[in-house]
Amino acid sequence: MRGSMFFYVLAGFVAAVVVLMVWVRVAPTDVAFWHDPKLPVMGPGDYPAAGAHVAQRPLVGDGRAELAALDQIIRATPRTRVLAGSVADEKITYVTQTRWMGFPDYTTVTLAQLLTTEMSTVQIYSRLRFGKADLGVNRARIENWLSQWQAVRDAQ
Repeated sequence: MRGSMFFYVLAGFVAAVVVLMVWVRVAPTDVAFWHDPKLPVMGPGDYPAAGAHVAQRPLVGDGRAELAALDQIIRATPRTRVLAGSVADEKITYVTQTRWMGFPDYTTVTLAQLLTTEMSTVQIYSRLRFGKADLGVNRARIENWLSQWQAVRDAQ
């Protein structure tokens, strides 16, 4: 009796994990919600938060060519796809899924023209969908993209 009870508890646990793994991969996405995070343009810098990270970088000029270069870098990231937007829209939201569980992280990249100046700014806002903490994964991903992007910018 005791052994069969353990078997049922174990089977229930395994079934719950399988359901969770399927759900995080197929859960419907509210594109409008994830593509419009309503963040203000902030000063240059990094802004960490629980389960999220924002990086704001100034650019000289309109920044469209630099956004296109960043877009190519992000699209080349494994398990990453575009959810909404384009370089022409000056706003793109990507979904990157974690390797093992497939948890989706959403990243919105926005190019903003700074009024009364000949400058623009790019804002990269990455956040998790499920859970409360990402153990620094979003920050590390942004930092990797920014270092690759800087190398491209330095080469030009």
